[in-house]
Amino acid sequence: MKITTKVGEIMTKNIVSVKTTDPVVKAIDIMVKKNIGSVIVTEEGKPVGILTERDILKRCCPEKLCTREVRSGEIMTKPLITIEADATIGEAAWIMMKNDIRRLLVTEKGKVVGVATQKDVMKGTLDTFIALSSI
Repeated sequence: MKITTKVGEIMTKNIVSVKTTDPVVKAIDIMVKKNIGSVIVTEEGKPVGILTERDILKRCCPEKLCTREVRSGEIMTKPLITIEADATIGEAAWIMMKNDIRRLLVTEKGKVVGVATQKDVMKGTLDTFIALSSI
């Protein structure tokens, strides 16, 4: 039996972003206030990278001790890896595993519509299995 749950069904639709020129401390403040693990980094309104908790820990704090001069664009992960909203959650899991990442930007006809995290994919998979077992 094929699992056909689509990424668009499980993604997080509220995209939180910062600009490449924003200080990392601004991104940290947003992540703490919104209880999220990443923000999309934009340049001229277009997504160009993602800044995760791990990026901050690995690239910012050890080297520059989280100084206010560090900009989000300096330590973001790029390029962004995307997936279409109509792809299956199995495809999302495969892309995440293959690229050793935990988040995918979700697009629809070239437009960013959400973010799919490992947690979203796991929950979608579990919900699908529960639904199938209840049949």
